Amino acid sequence: MRKAVSMLLVCCLCVLLGVPTLADNADISSHSTILMCADTGDILYENNADEQMLIASLTKIMTAILIIENCDMADLVIIKPDWCYIEGSSMYLKAGKLYTVKELLYGMMLCSGNDAAVALACHCSGSVEAFAELMNAKAAELHMSNSSFKNPHGLNEEGHCSTARDMATLSAYCMENEMFRTVVGTKSYTVDELSYVNHNKLLWNYDGCIGIKTGYTEAAGRTLVSCAERNGMRLICVTLGAPDDWNDHMKLYDRAFSKYMLTVYDSASFKACIPTALPTPSGVSAVPSERIACLTLPEDSVSVHLELPAFVFAPTLNGSSAGKLTLSVNGETVAETDMIYEISPNGSD
Repeated sequence: MRKAVSMLLVCCLCVLLGVPTLADNADISSHSTILMCADTGDILYENNADEQMLIASLTKIMTAILIIENCDMADLVIIKPDWCYIEGSSMYLKAGKLYTVKELLYGMMLCSGNDAAVALACHCSGSVEAFAELMNAKAAELHMSNSSFKNPHGLNEEGHCSTARDMATLSAYCMENEMFRTVVGTKSYTVDELSYVNHNKLLWNYDGCIGIKTGYTEAAGRTLVSCAERNGMRLICVTLGAPDDWNDHMKLYDRAFSKYMLTVYDSASFKACIPTALPTPSGVSAVPSERIACLTLPEDSVSVHLELPAFVFAPTLNGSSAGKLTLSVNGETVAETDMIYEISPNGSD
């Protein structure tokens, strides 16, 4: 059975049942993989998706969204000496220098600065340990049941782990945030004449890629989360332990984009005109109260049934209930939402 979901719900909780998945992909190199439609929550391909693994710098996806949600981008951060000597990748912070939260955020997400991650965590929560508590609270909120965070950067630490499914859940949530999307979709960013280049090569090499984060440690291997969008459909791919991750993502995207289409009904894409009895017969518009979407195959038959009044007496209250929209695929109901009146400022539909 198919189901469609509202974008008001967290995508990860809305895995669709019965949408045909991609065939087994023997040429995918990753140990753990998931491909998800961010718009509906459909899982289109998975392999070992619930196995707890090291995730390296994919950790910074969680760090970034918490910083965006809890800090002012214009806040100034004075860099402490011990923040400058975190091992691994770095944006080369200078002790005693002032950076904005925004500058540190770009340095963390584009060149994967571990120094920036620690600086942001300490600025936000006072310490790495306190920030880790915030990370785990957010994971619980998003129902990331197989994740545990110990630090903001992803360097190997006992008990620090996640899964491909949990990281897809997190990434779908993060990509709804405009600031987050802007940062992870940026190819390069300059801070004090230093240019930081995004490590995510798919931004250059795959048509439609809009983010999000690379990762690597010797123990974790190559880890990658990406998001690509075509024809209004957004897909999120997560690979953990993937020697050939760039090609893994491109292969899975190509197969999914060639197979599936996204059917969407929202206030921007669908309006119904209802005649008015008074004072003029021009009519008013009714629109879906929330966005509904479902994945379809080319051979699927999609139909919409509206339950609306034959006419209304003007004036009509903007946003008040007008009726119901039912979306069906191949004769089976997959989604329903209320229709509400939409009155333009000048009183016309």
